[in-house]
Amino acid sequence: MKYKVMGDGDPIRLFVGGLHGNEWMDTSDILEKLEPPTVGSLAVIPVVCKEKYVSTLKESYYRTLGKPIIQAVEELRPSIYIEFHSYSKQNQKMLTGTDRIHKTGVPAYSQLDNDVLLGSVSPIIRRNYFPVEALCLSFEIQKKNPISREYGSKIARKMKECLSRDHFIKKLKKRYPVQAKKVIEDYRDFYGL
Repeated sequence: MKYKVMGDGDPIRLFVGGLHGNEWMDTSDILEKLEPPTVGSLAVIPVVCKEKYVSTLKESYYRTLGKPIIQAVEELRPSIYIEFHSYSKQNQKMLTGTDRIHKTGVPAYSQLDNDVLLGSVSPIIRRNYFPVEALCLSFEIQKKNPISREYGSKIARKMKECLSRDHFIKKLKKRYPVQAKKVIEDYRDFYGL
């Protein structure tokens, strides 16, 4: 899947959805409806894969299903990279639980409004393909939840106007002070910064 680019220049943003399994059913339309940013450019891959589920926490994902993501990252060199995933309601506690780091090796997601979750992308892509100053985020939309999907769309529209990691952190601290503190602490602890 090749990406679609809207706008021009810096900052370069890359948004991807439908990374595995049937996630595309809840996320692809969010990305397909985006308009060009007012400043910089936005590349979009609405559907990476409609088939099997392979975790993005496994290196094999990026050698197989996730190859289009790696190709886009290498070609575009985005400073802002956002993944849109979807999750089943019964998995919410597993994704946001404090023991997630021990079970999966990655920090827990933070709960935003309307069952949208915020977290980091897989450390595999984060460490291997992006500089420290890049903004790399994962948003999880609750499956079959129109309110969650609409809020995810609102977030995508705001994120396409994001200028940098520091710009995002400033906005996050204002809107979600508790979650911002947790996300920043988790990131620093996990990546040793």
